Amino acid sequence: MKTATAVKRIAMWSGPRNISTAMMRSFGNRSDTVVCDEPLYAHYLRETGYRHPAADLIIEHHEADWEKVAEWLTGSLPNGKTLFYQKHMSQHMLDHVGRDWLDRLDHAFLIRDPLRVILSYNEIIGDASLEAIGLPQQLEIFERVIEKTGRVPPVVDSEDIQAAPEPMLRRLCEKMGIEFMDSMLHWPPGPRSTDGVWGPHWYEKTYGSTWFRPVKPRPRPDHVPPDLVELAERAEPYYRKLWSYRITPD
Repeated sequence: MKTATAVKRIAMWSGPRNISTAMMRSFGNRSDTVVCDEPLYAHYLRETGYRHPAADLIIEHHEADWEKVAEWLTGSLPNGKTLFYQKHMSQHMLDHVGRDWLDRLDHAFLIRDPLRVILSYNEIIGDASLEAIGLPQQLEIFERVIEKTGRVPPVVDSEDIQAAPEPMLRRLCEKMGIEFMDSMLHWPPGPRSTDGVWGPHWYEKTYGSTWFRPVKPRPRPDHVPPDLVELAERAEPYYRKLWSYRITPD
């Protein structure tokens, strides 16, 4: 008699302007996986009133009730799928959004040098803030997972993944208790039906990508406006706390 395979739901928590969409492509190319793209974004925009690109369309097209979203994220999967990879933005977890449903998920955390996040975010949105780049919320969720489970969830830095995609993805899968698949290293270009309607405004580079292009760590920019330097300095302790737990390919 064949034993049923347990379903696993992985919430990958990131901030904006990271490689979170490429990670979603990687997991979405697995034969056993269904993915979702920033499921709390519509609620976040409706409640905050932030005028992100296509904000009205996002609220109209996607579910904006966080409780209904949470029910879906913890619900059943399509037949033949055993892994639900959820691409989350940490800043979307507003204070009033309940946390109990998080206990029904496994969690992982994707981080990036906050100065690079801030500079990239300002190119599209402007008016970056500590809350808008999601680091305080990311650390809050991370610490909650440790408190609830007694285990440290996996943390990966985008530079490590880009420098060594296969070893890092193997280690990440090992830490999450799932099998690594070679299909995670390459994917077809273009948009997906699972992309949010915001894709055309944010995913231009991802649409043209087919793999994690290995890159060497680049020096940090020299000429940065003082207000953004100050913001990056305030963000640094959150990042460093998470970075101290990051997994490496060794």
